[in-house]
Amino acid sequence: MTETTHTAPAKVPRADAPPPGTARHSSPPRGGLPRRLTPWLFLAVPLVLLVTFTYVPVANMVYYSFTDWDGVSPDRNFTGLENYRQIFTRPELFRVFFVSFYYLAASVLQIAIALYFATVLSFNLRFRNLFKGILFFPYLINGVAIGFVFLYFFQDGGTLDSVLSWFGAGTDRAWLGDPETANTSLAGVSVWRYAGLNFVLFLGAIQSIPAELYEAAQLDGATRWQQFRHIIAPSIRPVIGLSVILAISGSLSVFEIPYIMTGGATGTTTFVIQTVKLAFQFNKTGLASAAAVVLLLIILLITWIQRRLVPDEKVDLV
Repeated sequence: MTETTHTAPAKVPRADAPPPGTARHSSPPRGGLPRRLTPWLFLAVPLVLLVTFTYVPVANMVYYSFTDWDGVSPDRNFTGLENYRQIFTRPELFRVFFVSFYYLAASVLQIAIALYFATVLSFNLRFRNLFKGILFFPYLINGVAIGFVFLYFFQDGGTLDSVLSWFGAGTDRAWLGDPETANTSLAGVSVWRYAGLNFVLFLGAIQSIPAELYEAAQLDGATRWQQFRHIIAPSIRPVIGLSVILAISGSLSVFEIPYIMTGGATGTTTFVIQTVKLAFQFNKTGLASAAAVVLLLIILLITWIQRRLVPDEKVDLV
């Protein structure tokens, strides 16, 4: 019997293979340095704008707060902490912070209204798109225009007095001239204007919740309130936290509406209105800068406290 021997075919080197004994070197990535620099080139313009128009002015403001600069003279004398001492020791300078409580209370009402309508309109309802537009429209209107519209709304014999007279509740009260009602009226305007912003934030967060969760809840017989409590509220907690921060910072930095409607008269001067008057009416730029720094630090402190008390947590609902 003959034994057949099979011989393996000889390997033929590829034409592009390196010669034997030569180490294989990986080719450099295409693009090289230009490719690595491309993201930084795209970031360069916004970074330059951010530094130029945000951080540089803030640094100048901090520097001016330690001087007695009047905003015009080239002379700036270093005064140390004198401006900060005046802010905390002169009652007329620090008292305006209490006006912010009117707007803070209005912000709580504003968030509650926005959350209610966002929850209701997230379900299938007739004309819900119409109501969405109605709620968001006030936020699109210019603040100056809103100020003048409500200036006529609250004036003596204006729209508000006319509507109240239809129900037999006519009054000769000067809504913006009476210190007891001026801040309440102005805070009410802020509710009307900014509820739409919170409404859109809440609605977007609610609509991002998977529909399967609602279907499972309905199969289990959950009511609308139970769906809100166990599905919607935990899911939009970060957005609610953001709205709280915006509400607090906004209540401390109110300027546009009260400045247009009352000019800060009848006890409606806010901290920002006072700061503007110090800088441009009384030429105390150093003191105004110190007031702005105090406001900035208060907002940062409140933000830090809120982040510590209500940290962002990942909520697993499925």
